[in-house]
Amino acid sequence: MEKIEYGFGQHLMLDGYGCDREKLMDIDLIYDFLSNYPAEIKMTKIMPPYVFKYAAPVPEDWGISGFVIIAESHISIHTFPEKLYLSLDIFSCKDFDVDKAIRDVTRIFDIKKSEVKLLDRGHEFPRSIRTVERFIRAERSQLTV
Repeated sequence: MEKIEYGFGQHLMLDGYGCDREKLMDIDLIYDFLSNYPAEIKMTKIMPPYVFKYAAPVPEDWGISGFVIIAESHISIHTFPEKLYLSLDIFSCKDFDVDKAIRDVTRIFDIKKSEVKLLDRGHEFPRSIRTVERFIRAERSQLTV
């Protein structure tokens, strides 16, 4: 009997502190990062990034937010230049090199300190529906004997 593999994928959440303010303000840099980075981690970008500047009611809360949908899920970033802070998510149903992603983002945005969380999402999500189907058929055939 084949082993059924479960789990939807990895979700990297990175909070960066002490970032380079100029980079956090650079809408082109953030757009280029979201446009090019999926290929760096062997993902498939399926649309151009959506990136915009947010003018908050509290002036120091302004920033840039961006999002790119990849075939495997998404990458998002939110920057707060006045606070030298960014939050980044990479969520993918395909495994990727998390350590490389952390190093790359740290280098690109000159992060001085970071908090990192890595979740395994969808623990009961069957990776191969065909394998599950064969397993269920085999199990049902044993019940009717």
